[in-house]
Amino acid sequence: MEQKLSRQEASEAVQEHGWRYLLGALQTSVPVGTLAQAISLAADVVAVCGNDADRHLCIDIRPDLAVFTLQSLDHAAVTARDVELARRISAITDKSGFLPEPGPGTGAPRSVQLLEIAIDALNIAGIRPFWKAVLGYADEAGAEGPEDPLVDPVRQGPAIWFQHMDRARPQRNRIHIDISVPHDEAPRRIEAALAAGGLLVSASRAPAFWVLADLEGNEACVTTWQGRDS
Repeated sequence: MEQKLSRQEASEAVQEHGWRYLLGALQTSVPVGTLAQAISLAADVVAVCGNDADRHLCIDIRPDLAVFTLQSLDHAAVTARDVELARRISAITDKSGFLPEPGPGTGAPRSVQLLEIAIDALNIAGIRPFWKAVLGYADEAGAEGPEDPLVDPVRQGPAIWFQHMDRARPQRNRIHIDISVPHDEAPRRIEAALAAGGLLVSASRAPAFWVLADLEGNEACVTTWQGRDS
C-alpha cells in the first residue's frame, strides 16, 4: 500500500528539486531546444521510472518544453513513491544537461499549474451525469459518489468539480476556473491579474484561494495547497 502524503509533506519533499505540489499532483517543467530533445528526455525519464511510469507519470511534450506530472492514479493523490520518482527524474534531467524548474525566476514562460473548472449547482447529483456524458469524463479514483469531481480519463482536459449553491443566482456566473499554482507563485499571479484590470472579489479564504473577477464579473480563483488543513 502506497503511503499518501499530506500537502505539507509533499511540498517540502520536492521543493528543492525543482518541483511544486499542486493540489494532488507534483509538477515540473524542463525547457528544451527541440522536439527531438524533448522526446529523448521523456524516454530517459520513463526508463528511470521503470514499472511505475504507467501508474504515476504523465508527460506533455512540446518543441521547447517538457512538462512532467506525478500522481498515483490508484489514489488520485501524491504518495511517497511519487516523491521518489520526482527525485529520480530531477537527477536524470540534471545528468542530461537540463534543468527542471517550477516557474518564473528560472527562465520558464510561466509557472507550472493545473486547471480545474468549478460548476455551481443547486442539484449536483442531477447535473453531474450530463457533464460526465457530454465531456466523455470518468470518476476520479476512489470518488464515485453523485457529487464527486469528474476527470478526463486520458488526462488532457481539466478536472470538473461541483460547488453547492444555497439559492438560485440567475445574475451570477455559474461556472468559474480554478488555477492551481505553486504557493510561492500565487502573489505574483494575483498582482498580474489585478494590474491587467481584474478585481479582487474575496481573500477571506487565502492562501487556499483568492476569488478574482474581470470587469464584467466573470470569476476565476487562484488556488494553492496552503490553508486547507483547518
